[in-house]
Amino acid sequence: MLARLLISAATSLLFATQAFAGDIVVRVTTPDGKPLPDAVVSAPVKPGEPKPAPASGLSMAQKSKQFAPFVLVAPVGSTVEFPNLDKFRHHVYSFSKGNKFELELYGREEKRVITFKTTGIVALGCNIHDQMVAFIRVVDTPWAAKSGADGVARLVATPEGSRRIDVWHPYAKAKDQTIAQTVDVLAGITTVTVVLDIAPPR
Repeated sequence: MLARLLISAATSLLFATQAFAGDIVVRVTTPDGKPLPDAVVSAPVKPGEPKPAPASGLSMAQKSKQFAPFVLVAPVGSTVEFPNLDKFRHHVYSFSKGNKFELELYGREEKRVITFKTTGIVALGCNIHDQMVAFIRVVDTPWAAKSGADGVARLVATPEGSRRIDVWHPYAKAKDQTIAQTVDVLAGITTVTVVLDIAPPR
């Protein structure tokens, strides 16, 4: 009898979770309608909602004198690997508030790791190769995703109701490179388009 009650309770909880959560599909474009990749879409948590668990397997590689990927989303507390895949050495650093670090010269097939404990933007550079630029967005919400080449980002299993979403891009002309929009999340899929005006890369 107890086992049956536990199964029934678990099933009810599952259906309740499915009934009161939906996916937000955000299409990010430039003003001329072109899809914008590398925009980070996030929905801040409300009181009582879960914080994200640190992610594993995150990597910001150095390859062909560039960082890969250009933008990485990392839940707060996550550890990110910095492997050097080039034949020469790199010296990776960030001066970003709350996430300052420096990885002194290291060579091919070596890697370093950094744990990011503060939310915000981490702007990356290389002391040896000035053209190397990348960004890590450290978030404190489980609902965050980066837009792909098609400009689409998907926030999975977001609780229903009125919800603010923030859309950030490192070259957006908006204040703090972010625009906010309110979305009414429904069970199933809620689709929204967000337009960002982008400045030329610095």
